[in-house]
Amino acid sequence: MAAPFHFAYLRWIMNKNRASECLKLFWVFFKIGLFTFGGGLAMISLISREVAESRKWLTEKEMGDIVIIAESTPGPIAVNTATYVGYKVGGVFGSVMATLGVVLPSLVIITLIYFFFEAFKANRWFGAAFRGIRAAVIVLLFGAFVKLFRPMEKNAVTLSVAAAVFLVMLFTNIDSVYLIIAGGVLGILYFTLFAARLKKKKTGSGEETGDNASETHENGEGEGKA
Repeated sequence: MAAPFHFAYLRWIMNKNRASECLKLFWVFFKIGLFTFGGGLAMISLISREVAESRKWLTEKEMGDIVIIAESTPGPIAVNTATYVGYKVGGVFGSVMATLGVVLPSLVIITLIYFFFEAFKANRWFGAAFRGIRAAVIVLLFGAFVKLFRPMEKNAVTLSVAAAVFLVMLFTNIDSVYLIIAGGVLGILYFTLFAARLKKKKTGSGEETGDNASETHENGEGEGKA
């Protein structure tokens, strides 16, 4: 039983189209991991541009859903997002390649900094570069906000929740985990109750329309007999 499985797995890996997509995944996420500073949230804008806009691997809505799942599950959001996107595009091997691509640059850079930390610390050019990078990171974070906000369903409740979470994070030290959980609970309560109420309203409207139609039909028959 083991031999056929191994041969099938090798054939799956060696499939040219599959291998090509997996290599593209590795290269795309390697570039994102290499040139993005500011943490996982700063990567979201670049990931969305590469995955949803340039290569059309995902739609913007799918990208937004993946980011929400990645933010809600344990682990760095950039790694989780790479894993989900990789699996969506190339299966298990694609998720491995995408994850390896986004992690490898940071691993190499942090290892080099570890060995040459004192030299980096004393270098004024290095310090000046990072002060400029901090300013660029703000723009990347704003871009991530725009990418996530655009496909979001916009109504009084969702906008109120977004504004409330922003103010809480701005003026308190509450852990973001609790805010995510609170948002999920509010979403369940609102959208389940709203959906039930809307369904009930549509059902009532349909019954009322049917009654009116029947009444009109009966009146027409009565006038015809008269």
